[in-house]
Amino acid sequence: MSDTASPAQDLEPPPRFRMIFAGLMTAMLLASLDQTIVATALPTIVGELAGVGLLAWVTTAYVLAATVAMPVYGRLGDLLGRKALYLSAIGLFVAGSVVAALAPDMVTLIAGRGVQGLGGGGLIITSQAIIADLVPPRHRARYMAPMGAVFALSALAGPLLGGWFTDRAGWRWCFWINLPLGLLALGICAYALRLPRRGVRVALDRLGIALMAVAVSCTVLVATWGGTEYAWSDPVIWGLAAGGLVAWTLFFLAERRAAEPVVPPRLFRSRTFNLATLIGMIVAGVGMFATIGYMPTYLQMVYGASATESGLLLLPMVAGVAGTALPSAQLIGRTGRYKVFPVAGVAIAGVTTLLLSTMDTGTPLYVVCGYVFLLGAGIGLFMQNLVLAVQNDFPAGDVGTATSANNFFREIGATLGAAGVGAVFSHRLTERLAGRETAVGDVDSLTPALVRALPDQVQDQVVLAYQQALTPVFLYLAPLFAVALALALWLPDKKLAATHAEMGASPPVADETMPSKS
Repeated sequence: MSDTASPAQDLEPPPRFRMIFAGLMTAMLLASLDQTIVATALPTIVGELAGVGLLAWVTTAYVLAATVAMPVYGRLGDLLGRKALYLSAIGLFVAGSVVAALAPDMVTLIAGRGVQGLGGGGLIITSQAIIADLVPPRHRARYMAPMGAVFALSALAGPLLGGWFTDRAGWRWCFWINLPLGLLALGICAYALRLPRRGVRVALDRLGIALMAVAVSCTVLVATWGGTEYAWSDPVIWGLAAGGLVAWTLFFLAERRAAEPVVPPRLFRSRTFNLATLIGMIVAGVGMFATIGYMPTYLQMVYGASATESGLLLLPMVAGVAGTALPSAQLIGRTGRYKVFPVAGVAIAGVTTLLLSTMDTGTPLYVVCGYVFLLGAGIGLFMQNLVLAVQNDFPAGDVGTATSANNFFREIGATLGAAGVGAVFSHRLTERLAGRETAVGDVDSLTPALVRALPDQVQDQVVLAYQQALTPVFLYLAPLFAVALALALWLPDKKLAATHAEMGASPPVADETMPSKS
């Protein structure tokens, strides 16, 4: 295969691209599903393995490992090449799944989840970077859009699938299912994926990676433990917060001195990168979490929906994401312009939060589903298009680094946003149920089943308290969305490159492990 191609040839995806894309989508689906699939299985898991005290770590271990791994995969992929790195990530993910599936105790399960996270973070980032390697920005949107829909679908399908496996086949199938799909993705990508090897010898930024791991760990633990395992005023939380602040400071100082920093400071000289990252942190992180995290329980408490029904009632959000992401991708491919879509998406999501804040116990269920659909429509317009804008602003040698850093900071923002939303909601709910402890029991242990067993009068009071605790939280988010909209309006509208030549890069070439196409 020649190292050069005409612009006309460059418009076409490389050979076997459909097969490659199917493998990438399968791997991304697995990685994103495993962030949520154990949620509904946890009560059964901790009961069988006698580890209720370690319950939170089953999820936290995965999130921690995946978040730390993201920038590492992005930077190493740019420096060394992505194919071997991607296959290694799939291998780690599958190996972690086997460990988790066979776990005889909670410690082994948590270790398996950590290994899964190390692979999963690489799958998410490297999949997006491989698309960037193979497809020029202008034609990339049509492939990035389905990836955004996969994230939204996984957030909803994970708990449903985890519950189904737990009830029908046993919770260990939450992990066994990864083997055939993971090995399928591994085989497809090993056979069909052709990327250039860079073979550059680099000095690994060990200090930066270590400081980043400490900083992320402290941040995630503060967000996870604060207000649950420990009071916000507890010395443990204050110590973790202080440790995180020091680690973040040292991390950014170390990156300025590193020969090949894992998060190069030059990224922050890009206005597009800074704005897109901030918008993603606010809207995709906080806004999406508030809906997906609390709406299912709201539907169960206020409308009496079952756990499965409450998950299915959020499917309109997935329809909204797909309904706007795919058409906007087609328009971007035709025009080469993307800015209007993030602006419209943030505006729609912001208006939707205001609509959600007007809900009360008498709001018809179809209206709630309509609001959820609108939120999905907004997310579909900006989520992957922001990644596209970031990729378009950097040369080919920095695409993976920029993509991973954008996702990394968005994940950190989502973690902090989750803690903030959860703290405000819990405080408001506790306030509204104050004085009713005798009737409802421990507020922290309140479940939909317990609420349904209460006398009608008390039940109505609890339902009203839950509604009054949650819906104003959406109103509190409105100023954040206003800030995000202002940032989106300031986002540069740099025309997307239609060919690799316009990017200043060569088209994809066969890697050294594969025979060239004759």
